[in-house]
Amino acid sequence: MRLFILEPVNSWEPWYDRAFGFVVRADNEAAARIAAGDQAGNEGREAWLSNQLTTCEELTSDGTPGVVLRDFWSA
Repeated sequence: MRLFILEPVNSWEPWYDRAFGFVVRADNEAAARIAAGDQAGNEGREAWLSNQLTTCEELTSDGTPGVVLRDFWSA
């Protein structure tokens, strides 16, 4: 299995009740996009299946240091 990070190309408007990223374990990009789409918010499943609306990049150990995922909730 491989890890993929999916993010919107542009910010969703309105911003509420929408997903802004996923880290997914999958065999390939298509499977990662389907898994993300299954967990979509009001942006809709189709947004995560579209390479025009979202990016899907395989995560490797290469790259610059940084946080991959921050799960933070605030009211």
